[in-house]
Amino acid sequence: MDKIVEMERARQEDLREDLRSLFQGAIRLTLEMVLEEELKAMVGARRFERVGSRTDHRNGTFLRRLLTSIGQIEVTMPRSREGGSPAEVVGRYRRRSEELDDMIVEAYVGGVSQRKMGDVTQALMGEQVGRSTVSRTAKRLDAAVTDLRHQAIEGPHPYLYLDATYLDARWARKVENVSALVAYAVGPDGRRRLLGITIGTEESEASWAELLGQLVERGLSGVALVIADEHAGLAAAVRRVLPEVRRQRCTVHLQRNILAKVPRRLRKRVAREVATVFQAPGLAEAKKLLAEITGRWTKELPEAMHVLDKGFDAATQFYAFPEDHWARLRTTNGLERLHGEIKRRIRAVGAFPDRASALRLITAVAIRTTEAWASRRYLDLSLLNPKEVANAA
Repeated sequence: MDKIVEMERARQEDLREDLRSLFQGAIRLTLEMVLEEELKAMVGARRFERVGSRTDHRNGTFLRRLLTSIGQIEVTMPRSREGGSPAEVVGRYRRRSEELDDMIVEAYVGGVSQRKMGDVTQALMGEQVGRSTVSRTAKRLDAAVTDLRHQAIEGPHPYLYLDATYLDARWARKVENVSALVAYAVGPDGRRRLLGITIGTEESEASWAELLGQLVERGLSGVALVIADEHAGLAAAVRRVLPEVRRQRCTVHLQRNILAKVPRRLRKRVAREVATVFQAPGLAEAKKLLAEITGRWTKELPEAMHVLDKGFDAATQFYAFPEDHWARLRTTNGLERLHGEIKRRIRAVGAFPDRASALRLITAVAIRTTEAWASRRYLDLSLLNPKEVANAA
């Protein structure tokens, strides 16, 4: 039985090789026919043809290797004495087909490291590409970075979400831990939209202010609530660039900060009680629960209750907005999947060679991850009363 299976596998492999050779031959023949027609137009005559309209003369041929999605082929390139060869047909100095470069970029964004890309292309096309080739090809992602950075922001975006993730990148010849700052918002159609990504030395006021300033210059307006963690630099940047806007502290991050001050044996119990504060049916009920919990635990857990009491106002700003929106305004959890995809991808890289390469890849991953946002509404903004929001602010 095993012998039969092995014979069948061998037969299938032979068939694949025969088909690959057949397709390679067809591609080579087609390219050479096109090249011959292009050279005819350049010279003004066919091979060995004597006509008065000739403008140039043929000057032999040379072999050109081209790596395609079905393997490497050798194309006979004709040339003329004056005009050279019709290289535009395959791309001047290009050694790989456009579709192969697209595949390399997609694989790189999808999680294949530069080191392992050669193994992938070897398995698929019988030819390895080096790390430098992958790096040069990945620079095609610069267009995505540029488009995102300069894309106009039209219409009011009432809810703006801000968060950061961290990665290692080389900076001034030394690998540093830098921050990737991410901003997305809910637009006038109720759908989420990725607005901007930037790389900063740290999650500082200057870094966040730079990103927010770019968004405002591109047309960001109508922001009623910023949802973010209570980072000092971020909060200062929001106050500077969007001074009239409410700030909602992420309740998940606040609860983590509280539980960090609680002994392990009491964490589950305290976590359940604290969660009820931010799930109360209204602000008055939340204040009542806050008083009960702090009264019960202050003596035993003074530090944890201090964090809860201090963060309560910033974490309950969502109560000023429609009740149907509360669940998605309390936290920055909408960015969790995005950050998860970014972290999964950068683990395969390790330390980036520079900040530009880090921004290039992170932007590409973010754009791919957030493509699904355009297909479904995140919040019903018809429930949002602009006058009420303005008065509340």
